Amino acid sequence: MSIPLLCNTSLIQSFMSTVLRPPSSPLRHHHGGRRHHRHHLLPSSPFFLPLKPLSLSPSISLYTPYSSSSTSPQQLLLDSQETQVDFDNWDPISASGVAESFNFDDSFDSVELKKFETPAVEVRELEDIPDQWRRARLAWLCKELPAHKTPTMVRILNAQRKWIRQEDGTFVAVHCMRIRENEAAFRVYKWMMQQHWFRFDFALATKLADYLGKERKHLKCREIFDDIINQGRVPCESTFHNLIIAYLSSSGPSVLDEACNIYNRMVHLGGYKPRLNLHNSLFKALLGKASSESKHFLKQAEFMYQNLTSSGLEIHKDIFGGLIWLHSYQDVVDMERIAALRAEMRSRGIKESKEVLVSVLRACSKDGNVEEAERTWSKLLSIDGSPPSQAFVYRMEVYAKIGEPTKSLKVYRRMQEQLGSTSVAAYHKIIKVLSKYQKLDLADSIMSEFINSGMKQLVPSFIDLMRMYSVAGLHEKLESTFLRYREVCHPNLTVFNIYLDLLVNTGNLSLAEEIFHEMRGNVAIGVDSRACNSILRGYMTSGEYVKAVKIYNLMRQKKYDVEIESSLMERLDYVLSLREKVVEEPIRLKLTPEQREVLTGLLLGGVQIRSDGERRLHAIHYEFNEESRIHSIFKRHIHDEFHEWLGSHDTMVDSTADIPNSFTTISHSYFTFYADQFWPNGHPCIPKLIHRWLSPRVLAYWYMYGGYRTSSGDILLRVKGSSEGVVSILKALKAKSLDCRVKKRGRVFWIGFLGDNATFFWKVVEPFILDELKELLKAGGDSNGSLETQCINFDSGSETDEKNSECSDADTS
Repeated sequence: MSIPLLCNTSLIQSFMSTVLRPPSSPLRHHHGGRRHHRHHLLPSSPFFLPLKPLSLSPSISLYTPYSSSSTSPQQLLLDSQETQVDFDNWDPISASGVAESFNFDDSFDSVELKKFETPAVEVRELEDIPDQWRRARLAWLCKELPAHKTPTMVRILNAQRKWIRQEDGTFVAVHCMRIRENEAAFRVYKWMMQQHWFRFDFALATKLADYLGKERKHLKCREIFDDIINQGRVPCESTFHNLIIAYLSSSGPSVLDEACNIYNRMVHLGGYKPRLNLHNSLFKALLGKASSESKHFLKQAEFMYQNLTSSGLEIHKDIFGGLIWLHSYQDVVDMERIAALRAEMRSRGIKESKEVLVSVLRACSKDGNVEEAERTWSKLLSIDGSPPSQAFVYRMEVYAKIGEPTKSLKVYRRMQEQLGSTSVAAYHKIIKVLSKYQKLDLADSIMSEFINSGMKQLVPSFIDLMRMYSVAGLHEKLESTFLRYREVCHPNLTVFNIYLDLLVNTGNLSLAEEIFHEMRGNVAIGVDSRACNSILRGYMTSGEYVKAVKIYNLMRQKKYDVEIESSLMERLDYVLSLREKVVEEPIRLKLTPEQREVLTGLLLGGVQIRSDGERRLHAIHYEFNEESRIHSIFKRHIHDEFHEWLGSHDTMVDSTADIPNSFTTISHSYFTFYADQFWPNGHPCIPKLIHRWLSPRVLAYWYMYGGYRTSSGDILLRVKGSSEGVVSILKALKAKSLDCRVKKRGRVFWIGFLGDNATFFWKVVEPFILDELKELLKAGGDSNGSLETQCINFDSGSETDEKNSECSDADTS
């Protein structure tokens, strides 16, 4: 239906003098606006609406993990002219020794062109509006609002409160959607909800949510979705569908969980039968991550499979292959379910692919099923005369499960002959197997072969070798292995703990004390409960009670459990009883000077503060990117650094792999200062005195948590706050001879150290960068794909620098 609009120019000009006009944006011009309209104005008329309204039914879009749009800073700022390799998405070695994700066939993607049935929005035609002045005002709003950001738009709408009503707001919102200004329509809709005359319009909310979902604005789409639910209505199938696709096309730590939650509500609450392309998109996303993350979605994948079966939809072969792949990575493998899925594949005439057979081998390696493993191996050889290296690794594991390490070694030798090379995973597996069964000479020989190969990731095999010598009581071999490890590897806490135990057990307390102090002083190693208990046992055994009490106090401060022999524990209790007034005084939590600097840097980098309703108690919330290799290393250091401030649940971890991607300190009044300075009113802020606190350590931790190195070797720091706060940072950096450039993207400011300035910045912060991260964060040089990559054009028109830093804090995302 067409909506013609031809307005009297003189009437509009007389009206212009009575309505609010933004001082920086003339009525007829939009140079100061964020975007230009996609529809040009007719020369004969000051305002124009499309004569043919666009369809309000969104098209169906298929999610593809590697080609979809994303809202993450990393992808928003990538240079489209340059191919980037993000090595942070490379996954570390999994429990089986192989890092892999499921590979989907190209035929798995599907497109469904059938449109959804959605309610029509009832909106009057412009000529049906009785008053000419109202028509003119609506025309002006339709023209003016999309050109402005949220604060100006709200001011303009507030100025129309005396006359605007529900049908007028609906008209403006629908027009914005017709010209694809969906965010403007969202802001108009949210403004309408705050008015006393607002009546919930299900059709309008549905269309708006569909368009926002289609544009991958998952947060705004979810907001409208929740509004529909809160009104007691069930969203349309299209709303569920588009919201799920929007989540899948976005990045973040919980978007996949939210997409699964919406899918489940779509089935249970809405009673809908999701379409085939939605099933495939969600299933592909579930298996698109590393095995260590995807395996937790097994129940969700099985639920989707049952829905596919009950709906009579076509089930692609990769659905079966993906389910078997997920089952094979479970800690406890359900071989009966795998057999049932394979039988279903055969009944449908689907041949087992090489990847399915490798998954079955993986399952057999965990279950110790040698017969099934050999049958599967024979099938794999008939398909491919040169099986992948992980298939050999799983065969080694199968024989190790039944106590035949010799056969595992034969498989290893056959792999070397057949493939002509040895993978890192194969080295890890065979050394682990031989060490477990105390094959000392063989394990040592293959370890030397591994070192001489020039491959990296030697630490797991060194750990296996040192444990083997520890069990065998070969202390000299263990010490020589430790010294050889120090020559070729970065420091590792587990390796140092094994060596510390050796020194304590052999009575070499002076060297044990030296190693313990080295661990405490090196941020790349640190100390944990095991190290403290080991040195405590050494002090108590040798009668060094004063030093033992100091270690005990450290353990109390860090909330470590004391785990020593009962006889030593009784002796420690007696020593503490003599110093009861001093030792048993409650430990008062207090940040050390180093912790205060670390926390300042982390807060600048994006760490959040959570406060109670009265803002008396505050907690620090740390969140790390699960896909970042840098964050996977950095989180252990932060967990250890603030161990005494964490809750009991977050302190009960045994290794880096067990440390969650997000954890929170206890609520404490000690953090009030940081809450007032960095998070007043629950929002991030740059303190006025920030120029006093930008020490090299603060800058280093800001860089490690919220910074990036570009492919060209430049360094970027990310910060949220006001433009005034950023200017303070710039002046402080300038005073330290650190020249930089600044650019704003949405609510985020990016501070860039380019060229030689990046090198100088690196020299300042390098002493405080973790040893394990120096190669990943060092300025200059070529990117090897292991870094977070950002590409920001600091010479574009939206640049903010020290001389031109007037930027709005409005959200433009």
